[in-house]
Amino acid sequence: MYSEIDLNKTDINAEPPMEEPARQYFFIEKCRQSVMKMQEDLGRPLTCFIQTFGCQMNARDSEKLLGILQKIGYIPADSQDADFVLYNTCTVRENANLRVYGRLGELGRLKQKNPHMVIALCGCMMQEQEVVKKIQSSYRFVDIILGTFNIFMLAELLDTYWQTKDQVINIWRESGDIVEDLPSQRKYPFKSGVNIMYGCNNFCSYCIVPYVRGRERSRTPDEIECEIRRLVADGVLEVMLLGQNVNSYGKNLENPVSFAQLLRNIEQIDGLERIRFMTPHPKDLSDELIDVMASSEKICNHIHLPLQSGSSRLLKCMNRKYTKEHYLDLVSRIREKIPDVSLTTDIIVGFPGESEEDFEDTLDVVRKAKYDSAYTFIYSRRTGTPAAASTEQVPDDIVHQRFDRLLAVINEISHEVSRRYEKTVQKVLVECKDEHSPGLVTGRMTNNMLVHFPADESAIGQIIPVYLEECRGFYYMGRTKLSLN
Repeated sequence: MYSEIDLNKTDINAEPPMEEPARQYFFIEKCRQSVMKMQEDLGRPLTCFIQTFGCQMNARDSEKLLGILQKIGYIPADSQDADFVLYNTCTVRENANLRVYGRLGELGRLKQKNPHMVIALCGCMMQEQEVVKKIQSSYRFVDIILGTFNIFMLAELLDTYWQTKDQVINIWRESGDIVEDLPSQRKYPFKSGVNIMYGCNNFCSYCIVPYVRGRERSRTPDEIECEIRRLVADGVLEVMLLGQNVNSYGKNLENPVSFAQLLRNIEQIDGLERIRFMTPHPKDLSDELIDVMASSEKICNHIHLPLQSGSSRLLKCMNRKYTKEHYLDLVSRIREKIPDVSLTTDIIVGFPGESEEDFEDTLDVVRKAKYDSAYTFIYSRRTGTPAAASTEQVPDDIVHQRFDRLLAVINEISHEVSRRYEKTVQKVLVECKDEHSPGLVTGRMTNNMLVHFPADESAIGQIIPVYLEECRGFYYMGRTKLSLN
């Protein structure tokens, strides 16, 4: 495995290999030598900071980027007052873009104080040509710009910047080979995301993801299972299988494999305790998958099932390829086979042309589906998507009024649904110390709800039974058996 190679044996004076990932390990070592020299000259270590915007896929990408930077020799810092700062951007909503622009001004001022500082931008936002043009014209102090398809090239592009001292822009407009087996630094030693596929073929009319993440490409089952076995050997108890639409997994492989079959294979891995996945699409969620979940002892009883709208008319305009009736039937089939399942969702308010009747359809689905929680969004107009060209944009005052009404209904239902575990004992994977209350730790149930309870740091990384004393909306307060005595 490349991750076990000895970088000290790499001849950086030779021509770099052409094949991946050997080529990137060559540049990792070359950059490592440069960092060692700079540290010697400065008399201090060099630091790095990564700010992640967006989804679980971006979070996993940032772990890989941090792994590369640490292999090069950078030490992680807690703030952007560092020697290498990277923003891993999101462009699903306009607000994400504005946040990045807002923070770049501060980075420019920090760089004036630190001439050794390197600023890099990557991720979905960088796949938009207008964004790159704006950065070139207004933010010349940004040193490296790369997109979603070639984040594995970070060390190579850093070396290019150091050689040329000029802004490096390397954006791939189409996806290439999937390059894995590079260094990664996990946020948690006991759980990890695992990419099973990249890209999306759905082209929902409001969504820019297919344009910035490309078409669907699946990794082979052997690659995925091998990665998970390595993670388990390294102490991982829980994996989150990641893809823009995991239900489409395996369709484009030379030997097609269903997502349900992949789950069956992964469940056989000894030492793995929990399996999560994100995100399925309602149009592709099969009875086979429901059956696999119902019979599994490892797959968490949580399904994130994006609705977006309860109106069949709007769903057609969104190009979602299901109706209100199909969605509710799917919910019914899931609950029949997995009665205790936790359902969460995404909902957009104010999609172009949304009428009061359309919105009432959404409220109707929320009441019938009885979600544990929901991520609600006001429609964000994304240039380049079909919905952005619509002349039926909903007035802001109406959108915000509907958004508040939706939140009220969701909160009322979810608070009632969530408390069904009150006064029971549930298994909790302890993740960290509680940020707000000394003496407490925070963990996560199989249904993804958080639990806060008294325990010391030795509990972190363990799955332990916790008595759930009280539900407080979207989380529980609990006690372990030891603390009850």
